[in-house]
Amino acid sequence: MEQLFKGKVALVTGAGSGIGAAVAKLYAAGGAKVIVSDVNEQHGETIVADIKKAGGESAFVKCDVGNPEDCRKLVDKTLELYGRLDIACNNAGIGGESKPTADYSIETYQKVIAINLNSVFYGMKYQLPAMLKNGGGAIVNISSILGLVGTPYAAAYVAAKHGVIGLTETAAAEYSSQGVRVNAVCPGYITTPLLDAMDAKAKAALVGMHPMGRLGTAAEVAELVIWLSSDKASFVTGGKFTVDGAYTAV
Repeated sequence: MEQLFKGKVALVTGAGSGIGAAVAKLYAAGGAKVIVSDVNEQHGETIVADIKKAGGESAFVKCDVGNPEDCRKLVDKTLELYGRLDIACNNAGIGGESKPTADYSIETYQKVIAINLNSVFYGMKYQLPAMLKNGGGAIVNISSILGLVGTPYAAAYVAAKHGVIGLTETAAAEYSSQGVRVNAVCPGYITTPLLDAMDAKAKAALVGMHPMGRLGTAAEVAELVIWLSSDKASFVTGGKFTVDGAYTAV
């Protein structure tokens, strides 16, 4: 792979599986030193081992992204280990309940908002100052097609992912003149552990919502994240990019 990130340091949340793991591995393949962060230590350490086995440089830092202090410590540890931060992918997220809005539990709503939305604010709050010290950087926030359109029975997830786009656009407007680009990626339904609980019938129904006739893969999402994180996207900021097999086109 082209060494797009030689000499740079990248941080990925929720990197123990799925999209986050795919992104972390591609950053490393592109020459970056990669901080793999996840709430699951075993999963995160496995990804670090995979990166090192492939010849990359990586370290694991445990982080509950819904906790602002953990997010601060994550950036501090990144700087301690590698001396700088150039790239961040705020990817960590959960699904939540599948219930009508009036029946959605307040406890679950608050948890989904904390992990899927507040975490992006906490992340950028501490990532941005670190990047500004280097004269710039790139942040990619993982939103969703459900950050662009609504869907029944997912009030918290939809609200959080719409909010991620708003945070992304705001930060992009604020920091573009200082060399930091901020973009959002909006995947369709992707074959990741988030869908493991679904039965075959439910998965088939999801496939039917995508005109391409299949679900996406974590690797396909990661390729877009890599481009947005690289200097090849030097005039791209404040954008929201779908990887959804035309889900939002119909």
